[in-house]
Amino acid sequence: MPSVPVRAPRNGWRTFVVLWATQSLSVVGSALTYFAISIYLAQTLYARPEQKPELALALSVVALAGALPAVLGAPLAGAWADRHDRRRTMLGCDLGSSLVCLVLASLAMTGTLTLYALVPLVVLLSLLHSYHGASFDTSYVMLVPSAQLPRANGMMQTMWSLSGLLAPGLAAFILALPALLLQGGLVLPGWLTGGIALVFLLDTLTFLFSGLVLTRLQIPSPRRTETVRPRLWADVAFGFRYIWARKPLLWLLGTFSFINFVFAPMGIFEPLIVKFTLAPDWTARGLTFESALALLATVGGLGGVLGGVLVSMWGGLKRQRVLGILIPMLVAGLALIAFGLSRNLYLSAAIVALAFAMTPIMNAHSQAIWQTQVPPELQGRVFSVRRLIAQFTAPVATALAGIAGGIFNPGTVMVVLGVLFSLFCLAQLANPYLRRVEDKAWLEELASRQAKGAVSGAS
Repeated sequence: MPSVPVRAPRNGWRTFVVLWATQSLSVVGSALTYFAISIYLAQTLYARPEQKPELALALSVVALAGALPAVLGAPLAGAWADRHDRRRTMLGCDLGSSLVCLVLASLAMTGTLTLYALVPLVVLLSLLHSYHGASFDTSYVMLVPSAQLPRANGMMQTMWSLSGLLAPGLAAFILALPALLLQGGLVLPGWLTGGIALVFLLDTLTFLFSGLVLTRLQIPSPRRTETVRPRLWADVAFGFRYIWARKPLLWLLGTFSFINFVFAPMGIFEPLIVKFTLAPDWTARGLTFESALALLATVGGLGGVLGGVLVSMWGGLKRQRVLGILIPMLVAGLALIAFGLSRNLYLSAAIVALAFAMTPIMNAHSQAIWQTQVPPELQGRVFSVRRLIAQFTAPVATALAGIAGGIFNPGTVMVVLGVLFSLFCLAQLANPYLRRVEDKAWLEELASRQAKGAVSGAS
């Protein structure tokens, strides 16, 4: 599919840093929102101990509302990113997300934020994030020299980890702020007493600020030169064909599908483990559920930030980058086993930090492989299909976690998942397809053979 490559602008790295920094604010704001929603479900809507099954189901439903639209909409979002100006797409999504957060804040203020109102708004946020992500993930490769891609990927992973570090503590503080002000003798309006409306309003402002900065940036998009533009669904199908013809890339996707299957339930099991399994420990320490969950999530986020900073400074492996995926996978699998067995809050937090530190290292090496193997003008379509294949297991695992969390001990489930994860990783270390995934000439030879085979079969 012909295209005209776009040369990165002279000030591309500076533009990337500004884009990265400002979009990081909206990422932190979104993390605040999702963490606050978990607290709201656990402490307001389903606060009683006998409501454990309802709480597990509600957490699962909200997680699915956030995951399914993003995963299923990824191919269309990627085709859109390759067809339209990526900066304008990100700007529209930021403004749309700010509007949704404003609606959430209004419902919280009026006391009408029920699960039934929450789910469709989370679905809409997820769709907007899908289109934003498809444009964002394929934009900075146009700004950054290829030699700097591992460092840029490390910064991107740090951004996501930083949101996990900052959001829990900030959310817990904002949620508790009205009560602290009331204790100080201030008179507050009724809508402010819960604090959750403040979180949503803050997220609204982060999206507006990110959109405002985008209006001042120049971000090139690849130019396609087809005399007849393919239909949208033809672009979607192209992404599938491209990956299917290159089996090592397909194996890499399969590996990340399993990673997501194992890690997706963490969002469901963490609150359950803190609320029930670790309750004796944090109660003895004089902590509340909110502070204990915030501690676990914050320390875990710190681990992710340290992992992202490490790979940003180090730059990642230059050869055999797949080992930068598989070895951290094994460490994370062993950490999941220890987390499921732990009954100590501080030990659990340290274990989660170790597991989360592996995530940016895995993701940065994976992203570097894809960015060097797929031409920039194809990345919107290919990367979004990649996202669909890699993440389709997350909603499945989330749904199963919602059921399992209400029936089984969540710690036991984590141990089982950790054992399976570790065994899978050891098997992939011997996978010949994965070990040669960076051999671009071999990948293209495989694709050429498959194309010739398809032509021979058709004739």
